[in-house]
Amino acid sequence: MAAMNWIVWALLSAVFAAATALLAKVGVAHVDSNLAMALRTSVVVVFAWGIALALGKHGELGSLDRRTLLFLTLSGLATGLSWICYFRALQLGPASRVAPLDKLSVPLVMVFAWLLLGEKLTAPALLGGLLITAGAVVIALG
Repeated sequence: MAAMNWIVWALLSAVFAAATALLAKVGVAHVDSNLAMALRTSVVVVFAWGIALALGKHGELGSLDRRTLLFLTLSGLATGLSWICYFRALQLGPASRVAPLDKLSVPLVMVFAWLLLGEKLTAPALLGGLLITAGAVVIALG
């Protein structure tokens, strides 16, 4: 697995995110979206800790500095808020229209990475971000 580059990992992430949307849409059909999200999150927690324990990475927990803990905690809170909103949107709307709007996170990350992290925002990246935005809006309104 170490030989796989970031592009392969990102593409696998997209495949699993697509599966997540479809499976979650079916899963929230007969249950409150918050309960569904809590159940899903519990599975993610067990799965993530299982991987960390299996790989022996749990021992590194004590060496994390405050900044790392703060930002990972804030990221976890943002993830939770995102999932609450996503599951509610899936419960109320079609997955084929909810998922593209959720992917507006891509151009938002591009802009925030440029503003906050100093990452380059090239003309091709800007065009791609605008196309993602336009596509999401067209699909959502269509």
